[in-house]
Amino acid sequence: MKLKQHILVDADAAARQGAEFIAKLARQAVDQRGRFVLAVSGGQTPTRMFEILATENLPWAKIYLIQVDERVAPPGDADRNLTALQENLLARVPLTSQQFYPMPVEAKDLSAAAQHYAELLRRLGGSPSVFDLIHLGLGTDGHTASLVPGDPVLDVMDMDVAVTAVYQNRRRMTLTYPLINRSRHILWLVTGDAKAQVLSRLYAGDADIPAGRVNREYAIVFADQAAGRLLS
Repeated sequence: MKLKQHILVDADAAARQGAEFIAKLARQAVDQRGRFVLAVSGGQTPTRMFEILATENLPWAKIYLIQVDERVAPPGDADRNLTALQENLLARVPLTSQQFYPMPVEAKDLSAAAQHYAELLRRLGGSPSVFDLIHLGLGTDGHTASLVPGDPVLDVMDMDVAVTAVYQNRRRMTLTYPLINRSRHILWLVTGDAKAQVLSRLYAGDADIPAGRVNREYAIVFADQAAGRLLS
């Protein structure tokens, strides 16, 4: 199955299209099911998308936000996905604490905290949990979420949330394939020349990279020309 793609002129245009796609799905989900549940990834790539999303006139009172993954680091640390998310989205929209669920990476027992987060997600998205949209990024090594090459979490099929080994100096909490692949929609935002090779592998369905094991049926890619230069 081909992966749907939109190659835009630059990173800002890709971010804008991504934000518009999220806004469209949010309105549809609220109309059809009464709420919209969005899972977001971190990193620098989606910063502009979140800024644009925050300007959209959306039914924010019926929107719920969860994290795809998070680094185990102290509150406010620059490594935390939450830090940038708060600055670029949460501080700009009227979401209450009952609408946003950060991953509990400050817990002493991370495995228990991951189980607790999975339970919370079941209360939010049903059992098994199904969410409206999961936003994913793509690393140059083919990782997505915190599903990184060689990590045992890649083989976890009986838990929706798990804790990784150390990767780039941090352990991480992440959603696993089963939950990600049940999502109604998946949005990839990929920008920059450094991502061109790995994006071509994702587009080809290369299961040797972690990102290649994500369900393609309801997925869409927004990329800039630099990242998409190897795609036909």
